[in-house]
Amino acid sequence: MTTTDITDGTARVPASGGAPVDVPVDPAETQGVTRGRLVLRRFLRNRMALAGLATLVLLYALSLLSPLFAPWHYDQYDYTAFLQPPSASHWFGTTQIGEDVFAQTMRGLQRSLTIGLTTAAISIVIASLVGASAGYFGGWVDRGLMWLVDLLLVLPSFLIIAVVSPALRGDSWILFVLLLAVFAWMITARILRGMTLTLREREFVKAARFMGAPSGTIIRRHILPNMASLMIIDVTITVGGTILLETGLSFFGFGVQPPDVSLGTLIRDGSTSSLTTPWLFLFSGGLLVVSVLAVNFIGDGLRDALDPQARSARRTRRKKAAAS
Repeated sequence: MTTTDITDGTARVPASGGAPVDVPVDPAETQGVTRGRLVLRRFLRNRMALAGLATLVLLYALSLLSPLFAPWHYDQYDYTAFLQPPSASHWFGTTQIGEDVFAQTMRGLQRSLTIGLTTAAISIVIASLVGASAGYFGGWVDRGLMWLVDLLLVLPSFLIIAVVSPALRGDSWILFVLLLAVFAWMITARILRGMTLTLREREFVKAARFMGAPSGTIIRRHILPNMASLMIIDVTITVGGTILLETGLSFFGFGVQPPDVSLGTLIRDGSTSSLTTPWLFLFSGGLLVVSVLAVNFIGDGLRDALDPQARSARRTRRKKAAAS
């Protein structure tokens, strides 16, 4: 049940699988509303977040469905149209060897978004398992897992990816995703470990342990749900960061390998003639900017919905800055 304290303007809302938490909301807003619905309601009120979500879904759906309606495939060649500007037959123009830029851009967008989303999903799973296990069990488990985290943090991840990824050609882009995910979870794992050290001393965790609940059940039902806010926000940050990282690696030839394409490879190929044949560069570069902005808007919306105090603090700082 949701209870509201009128005196301080906070609502005590039950968190999934754990103790209730206090969030500053309008008392009338929380009548008969669970925390999940309350977060969803706040998110739906954020127009920028909704615009970002709609844009990201639209772009991903367009990239997936484009082979169904596009006149050309990304690896097809039109030997009668070399380096042609956008037209009715080639919506985004053609390359120097007659490739359709629209088909290649959609393929690159699909590959970049898929890499970003998949890497974020894998990294948050690894981070949550390692961080929660290290913080909950402590002892040699904590020392061993944190030693692994420290080892991966000191390794030159960019150099390792740059050396290994060129060998991952053809359809082995999944191996490239796993390679990115290996170096994307350590900081989050450390943060989740610190939160677990606090949560394991809470009454509801001690009660579950006293009642004989297995450690795995306690972590799954009581520890991880109470860190869901941070995990969700971290996923959105990782998606945007991974898209940019993949683009940078592919731009320098260390990411997605031929015959496949990504936004990074398209930007690399089009940047050399961006002034004379801008259609080779502008569409892929523009979609990269729009995609990352959409992900960032979603992340900001989720952060405001999960932590209203952060939004209030930002508004206060803006008012003080405007007044001064």
